[in-house]
Amino acid sequence: MANLRLSLFLTLLPLLCISGTAQPTSVKRSRSRSPSYIESSCRATRYPALCLQYLSTLPNSTIQNPHQLAQAALTVSLYRARYTRSYMLKITKQLRLTKAKEYQAVKDCLDQINDSVQQLGQSIRELRRLGSQEETAVDAVWRLSNVESWTSAALSDASFCLNEFPGRRMSKLKATIKGKVLNVAQATSNALALFHRFAVRYRAAAKKLP
Repeated sequence: MANLRLSLFLTLLPLLCISGTAQPTSVKRSRSRSPSYIESSCRATRYPALCLQYLSTLPNSTIQNPHQLAQAALTVSLYRARYTRSYMLKITKQLRLTKAKEYQAVKDCLDQINDSVQQLGQSIRELRRLGSQEETAVDAVWRLSNVESWTSAALSDASFCLNEFPGRRMSKLKATIKGKVLNVAQATSNALALFHRFAVRYRAAAKKLP
């Protein structure tokens, strides 16, 4: 667990440092330095306990505003999606070699998770570009729309993956995969909710841009 937290923090650190300068002034001034900032923000998500579990492992000083929080949540979701994809890649190879009947369902699910990984990566890169000095109000709205579309698509793909494993009676392998994918879907749902909170404030601030 300690290694997991350190790895996640090192992944987030450069993103959070960049995000400190990628906001309109009005958004910067609204940042909260309360120790309970992450906790209060997570209450607005669908899975607050999971949100707090992942984000509270980061030093409070690295997440002080909605932009940083949205980036952190998206990075957590990407991390979980990559972890799940790596696990499923290994399982898929094993199932293919043994010609197991579960192979096709797991392969289809893997394709969906792979799409989620790509879309979350796109969302994070786009969010990092937000707030450049040359950015206009039109640019800002376009970037926000891109992040929302890609993150929503990532959530849909994870949900479609879950549909490959209907019902409650299933093998231990399917149950394990379903649990990991469900974790990705929940983390992505939380990230989307936190991004929406940030986007509302950013759009309001962006109206003051040229």
